[in-house]
Amino acid sequence: MSYGITLLIVAFGGAVGAMSRFQITNWFVQWFGNSFPYATLAVNIGGSFIMGALMSALTHGSLISPHWRPLIGVGFLGALTTFSTFSFDTLVLFTQGEWLKAALNIIANVLLCLFAVAIGYQLLIKAQ
Repeated sequence: MSYGITLLIVAFGGAVGAMSRFQITNWFVQWFGNSFPYATLAVNIGGSFIMGALMSALTHGSLISPHWRPLIGVGFLGALTTFSTFSFDTLVLFTQGEWLKAALNIIANVLLCLFAVAIGYQLLIKAQ
């Protein structure tokens, strides 16, 4: 596949990921308010799970073609999961004096995302 086509595939995946992120954020703010960055946590966990499953499929079997990695792994997940937003949300909590919420946000994002990527990875190993 040519570099130009790959670049377009990444751009398309990024557009879909960004739109998904925007919509998920809107839903979570409607459901839970904005006192805690639930949407960022949710997309980071979900994105980590998808990344684990994708990498497992690419590494351990033929469930998915390697041509999907730029679309899903780089484009879609790169736009959907937002470590920069996680960092900013945490900074805002710290600057508002919400030390416990900030610490909880750090711990939850790191541990739950590591757990999600491991589960996604293992599920596809077992599926093969």
